[in-house]
Amino acid sequence: MADDKSRKKTTFSDYIYILYKWKKFIIINLFIVAVVIIGITFLISKTYKSTTTVMVPPQSSFDLTGLSGLISGRSSTASFGAKLLGMSSSSDDIIYGLLNSRGVLNKTIKKFHLDAYYKIKYQEKLIKAFRSDLSFEPTDYGMIEISVINESPQISAEIANYLVKIVDSLNIQISMRVATNNRKFIGKRYLQNVNDLNNAEDSLYLFQKKSGIIAVPQQIEVQVKASAELEAQLLQKQLTADMIKTQMGESSPLYSDALTQVNFLKDKIKQLKNSQQLADNSNIFIPFKNIPKLALQYYKYYREVEVQSKIMEVLLPLYEQSKVEEKKNIPTLVVIDNAIPADLKYSPKRSLIVAGFTLVFLFIFVIMVFNGERILNVEEYRNPLEEKEANFFRRIKKLYKLKI
Repeated sequence: MADDKSRKKTTFSDYIYILYKWKKFIIINLFIVAVVIIGITFLISKTYKSTTTVMVPPQSSFDLTGLSGLISGRSSTASFGAKLLGMSSSSDDIIYGLLNSRGVLNKTIKKFHLDAYYKIKYQEKLIKAFRSDLSFEPTDYGMIEISVINESPQISAEIANYLVKIVDSLNIQISMRVATNNRKFIGKRYLQNVNDLNNAEDSLYLFQKKSGIIAVPQQIEVQVKASAELEAQLLQKQLTADMIKTQMGESSPLYSDALTQVNFLKDKIKQLKNSQQLADNSNIFIPFKNIPKLALQYYKYYREVEVQSKIMEVLLPLYEQSKVEEKKNIPTLVVIDNAIPADLKYSPKRSLIVAGFTLVFLFIFVIMVFNGERILNVEEYRNPLEEKEANFFRRIKKLYKLKI
């Protein structure tokens, strides 16, 4: 217990004192490390970063159909039809896809002879190295920044501007190719719709001509009113005939005339309700017993004409616009800021490199100092390695003339 109490307790000030004793070793070595790192950074080639900013204009042909502008101003039916055909606006993801595509990167590498710049023979590694010097980032304002890093500020700006040019060119080609496919597809469906609509109209016309039905609701309304009037006239004539019969008898000529009128009205009403032929060959009146069947047939033909007409409302504007899109050849990217050669280098950032490595070596030297202080105060070594370590720190002490 007495030995434990007599042990000296290490405090924070003891650690500070150790660093103070070894300060010469730490400062000199940190200075050497900083000088060496500074020298190495001057051997690293300077690189420059150039950036161009582009924007996809709203309702541009980049939506791969070019029909969104037309659809937005059409009816809801046409808009729904465009959605069914997949003609909604696309996002900027396609631009990023083109910028990262192998075809665009290979063309850029070939144009600027980047294989000699990177000194890489294998194509896959060359593309990977080139990609590491590219960045495509969206801005807070919905635009796209295309940045290129190169040892030449002029080349970095030229590559950035070339990427915009080639992506825009490919985008126009894709849009025109898709517009051609759309025109063929929509045109085929449009011609089929024209044929279907003509057939539906011909069928309705033949049915109307054969049956005499022009418009079911209106004709039925007229016929019901006419029938009601005949029924009312029949009732009136029957009352008149009954009154004549009561007052003058059945032998009266007036009763005979009234009875003739009653029978005539009955025949007309019967003919209107039951005859297979139209009453008086009329183009308005239809036998009542045939109305359900004829009305059902009429509505089937009429509905088919309406359906085909609605389809025409969707297909015709799409077809006409697809023909326009097929011939359209306008830029699909708007350049907000062209890339220009950078005045200031992008890398290496010497101050950060020197500061980072200095802190790392400072940490290493502090650990060495504490370990050296411990090993020099050991009275008995546990193994030969520990003894060699103590001799190493003694040489350091002598070399730096440390008073320990």
